[in-house]
Amino acid sequence: MSVFTQGIIHWRWLAVISVLLCGQNTVYAQGEAIPDYFNKYEHIKMKRTNDGILEVRFHTDNGPIVFTGKDHTVFVEAFFMISQDRNNKVVIFTGSGNEWFAQINLKTLGDMSNPRVWDPIIWEGQKALMNLLDISVPVIFAINGAATVHAEYILTGDFILATEDAYFQDSHLRFAGIVPGDGMHIVWPRALGRQRGWYFLYTQEKLFANEAHKLGVVSEVLPNKAALMKRSYELARKMLKIPELTRRYMRMLSTQPLKKDMLEVGAGLAFEGISAADLGIAAKERNKGTNRNVAK
Repeated sequence: MSVFTQGIIHWRWLAVISVLLCGQNTVYAQGEAIPDYFNKYEHIKMKRTNDGILEVRFHTDNGPIVFTGKDHTVFVEAFFMISQDRNNKVVIFTGSGNEWFAQINLKTLGDMSNPRVWDPIIWEGQKALMNLLDISVPVIFAINGAATVHAEYILTGDFILATEDAYFQDSHLRFAGIVPGDGMHIVWPRALGRQRGWYFLYTQEKLFANEAHKLGVVSEVLPNKAALMKRSYELARKMLKIPELTRRYMRMLSTQPLKKDMLEVGAGLAFEGISAADLGIAAKERNKGTNRNVAK
C-alpha cells in the first residue's frame, strides 16, 4: 500500500471519527484545523460545517446559559473572532435546552452603582454589539425558548427563526429596576415602531413568537427545536448559493444604518448606570431609616 493510499485511508477514518463524536455538522474540509477560538469560551460552543456554516450555541454546562460578568467581557472577543474569520460563510446563533438566553447572575457584574465598575461595562456593551454587526456574512438567530436577557443581540441578525413557545421580553426593570440602555432602547423601538417598542420595554411584555411574526420581527415560526435547527441550516445553505462577495456586501448594507444607531449605546448605558447608582443610594437611605428606627 502506497503512502498516498495510506494517507487517504487515514483521512477518511478521521472524518468518520469526527462525525461519530461531534455530529454531522462538525466535519471540516481536508487539512483545516479547528480554530483555537472555537473552544476558548466557557459559555459558548462553536462548530462549523465543511461548507462554512458556523453554529454558535450559548450554554452553561450544556444547559441554558446563566450569563455572568465574565461573559460580558469575553463575548466582546468571541464576537470579534467570529467576525474576523473569513472561513465563516453564514453564522447561526442559538441557545441550549428550552431557553435562548434568560438567566443572569447579577452579582457577578459587580457594584453597578460604582462608576469605576460600570465604565468597562459601557465599553464592553458597545463593542459586543458592534462586533456582532461587523460579522460580514448573513446571521441567523435560532430562538429556541425564552429570550429575556440580551435580546438586543437578536436584532443584529438578518433572520430570526423561533419555536412556537419562544418569547421575547426585556429584563432590566424586572430583574434590577434599571434603564434598558444596553441597546434594547434602540433595536426594539426600531423593529416594532416607536410607540409599540417602548410599550414593550415599559410594560415588560412577553412577546411570543407568533405575535412577533405578525409584527414582522420573527421571520419564521417552527413547531419545535429540531425543526428550528433543521430550518436554520436549510436557510443557511440557501444563503450559500448567493455569490460570496454579494452575500457579504448585502450583510454590510443591512447593518450600516444600525451601526449608526448603535453609536447611542454609550449614552444608554450611562443612563442605565445612573439609574443603578440611584437604586444604590435609595437602598442606603432605607437602611439608615431602619437603623434609626431600631435605635429608637
